[in-house]
Amino acid sequence: MDLVPALREPLKQPLKSVLGPATAKVMAEHLGLHTVGDLLHHYPRRYEERGQLTPVAELPMDEHVTVVAQVADARLHSFASAKAPRGKGQRLEVTITDGSGRLQLVFFGNGVHKPHKELLPGTRALFAGKVSVFNRRLQLAHPAYELLRGDGEETVEAWAGALIPIYPATAKLESWKIAKAVQTVLPTAQEALDPLPAALREGRGLVPLPEALLKIHRPHTKADIADARARLKWDEAFVLQVALARRRHADTQLPAVPRRPRPDGLLAAFDDRLPFTLTEGQRKVSEEIFGDLATEHPMHRLLQGEVGSGKTMVALRAMLAVVDAGGQAAMLAPTEVLAQQHHRSITEMMGELAEGGMLGGAEHATKVVLLTGSMGAAARRQALLDLVTGEAGIVIGTHALIEDKVQFHDLGLVVVDEQHRFGVEQRDALRGKGKQPPHLLVMTATPIPRTVAMTVFGDLETSVLDQLPAGRSPIGSHVVPAADKPHFLARAWERVREEVAGGHQAYVVCPRIGDEEDDPKKSGRKKSPEDDAEKRPPLAVLEVAEQLGRGPLQGLRVEVLHGRMHPDDKDAVMRRFAAGETDVLVATTVIEVGVNVPNATVMVVMDADRFGVSQLHQLRGRVGRGSAPGLCLLVTEMPEASAARQRLNAVAATLDGFELSRIDLEQRREGDVLGQAQSGARSSLRVLAVIEDEEVIAEARAEATALVAADPELEGLPGLRTALDALLDEEREQYLEKG
Repeated sequence: MDLVPALREPLKQPLKSVLGPATAKVMAEHLGLHTVGDLLHHYPRRYEERGQLTPVAELPMDEHVTVVAQVADARLHSFASAKAPRGKGQRLEVTITDGSGRLQLVFFGNGVHKPHKELLPGTRALFAGKVSVFNRRLQLAHPAYELLRGDGEETVEAWAGALIPIYPATAKLESWKIAKAVQTVLPTAQEALDPLPAALREGRGLVPLPEALLKIHRPHTKADIADARARLKWDEAFVLQVALARRRHADTQLPAVPRRPRPDGLLAAFDDRLPFTLTEGQRKVSEEIFGDLATEHPMHRLLQGEVGSGKTMVALRAMLAVVDAGGQAAMLAPTEVLAQQHHRSITEMMGELAEGGMLGGAEHATKVVLLTGSMGAAARRQALLDLVTGEAGIVIGTHALIEDKVQFHDLGLVVVDEQHRFGVEQRDALRGKGKQPPHLLVMTATPIPRTVAMTVFGDLETSVLDQLPAGRSPIGSHVVPAADKPHFLARAWERVREEVAGGHQAYVVCPRIGDEEDDPKKSGRKKSPEDDAEKRPPLAVLEVAEQLGRGPLQGLRVEVLHGRMHPDDKDAVMRRFAAGETDVLVATTVIEVGVNVPNATVMVVMDADRFGVSQLHQLRGRVGRGSAPGLCLLVTEMPEASAARQRLNAVAATLDGFELSRIDLEQRREGDVLGQAQSGARSSLRVLAVIEDEEVIAEARAEATALVAADPELEGLPGLRTALDALLDEEREQYLEKG
């Protein structure tokens, strides 16, 4: 973070005598630590108090752990084996304890001699290794260890505090070796340049950076750790928010063509023919967007909306405003099914207004074209021609829109649907097609907690649609425990039949298609011993559809839909389902986003535990879109006490997507969520927890915005400039450039 010359020193050279080239190499290759500064910012994961063992019951399987404990017992056994047939094989079994739990260590062969001499009952040490199970007991095989003698100057120095730091480590470099390396470079912390402006630091009572580094690595009390973490969290939040504030500031300096709708133009004509009134939320968000479009700088706005809150309507009105002003609008969808769906619903909503240049087209009409990779050559040629001449005011497409061949007459607005499915480069390529930077509206139906929005999409202004349009029905959600209560599953299929008998339709969603090889390696999932449900492959569309057609849903019209079908076949299946010619659609998550069939009232999710919280919420949003109430059944074989069942219970308990996204984030590692933004900068969070530290992030954003407004070049803050350079290496800088 603070690359002053002393902290910029590569670990390999100045410390040859101390770290040794081998240690420096492992640090670089396995932990990404290259300089003294990197090592100082490699913070302990937690702290052990002397003689305290991580409760044995909580030791994670197959993970590297470091424990501090006392040897209770050590026994040497002889045994016969292929290598030592005459009973000369040796095994050393050592039991360690902290008084509340016991753990077995085993050493074999020639590796028994040293520990046999050193690990005597009563000896205290740090032990590190991989947890495994043998004879139903947890054990560490051949663990590395470091004796805590408490004499000898080095040991006293190294373990001065009562708190022993445990670092994120690897099999090749144990925590205590990292601790020793940190001890070596710790004096350099005095030279760390402070990125926080002095007034901010003093105003918030934060300790200076050198003191924070000292306290996080060598705390004497728990208060030391709290001081250090509070300070380092501010560093991370503030430096990141300054980077984003500078990005926003730079955007306000770019030129863009203001796009104002005509009072008697296409937008007015569209509003006049709407059969319903817009919700208060839709009106408010539209005003924010029209305000942005009217400025001479490009809009950068994130539109978050609950499933079914009418985001497409808001986006369409923005596109019509731009067409009114003589520009073109492009809507980018992540899949062909979704692009076709948007094209269909937008042309239906616009009616004769979408028939520009055709007989029967309205006076202000424009052309709405679809552009996808699987279109025929003639249709594609015509679409490209309509774009380059400006005949088509609105184009809806997939990645095909980004290709070099696609040229616009005057691109004024880019709408990106389901932001997290697009790479930054793709968005950037489309924006590059305007004569001047076009306005950008990014939509997502995955509600994002406020602080994540500030951290991941911090360079975008945010609008939220949290009101459902009138006429949307409530959705009841229930967990169906298929293993514990098979009759519940039977009842679920009865409910599907009842809905179909009442003139409605149903979705059944499975995690897998079913025509791939059943190779556990390919599924990318680690098998968990939690339950037998995990041992079988996930349920597949093709198998489930066949079983349902022959069994509980016999006599109903059942069809399948999945991503490997030909686009025309997919479209035909969706059309039949939308027209009510199919009763039950068995599909993969291809239907997760954007598919709109108001007559569908039931959503059955098979193996629901294999889906994420946000994904289940998305799927549930496909039903209850008409006047009849929706029903969502989450089928699982996981046992009641499992974490997976608790997650499903949480989904069943609330329809609030923002609440669910918080739960999702708390249960998953933040890196997953932050990683969706394809951002280098975001994954650099070390002590900042996006959900817990909401206040810090919000305050840091306000401070950063004010600071950048006053001094965009940060001329008076060399420490902050240096910290930004470290955060924004080239790749991250590019990420923010393209955000």
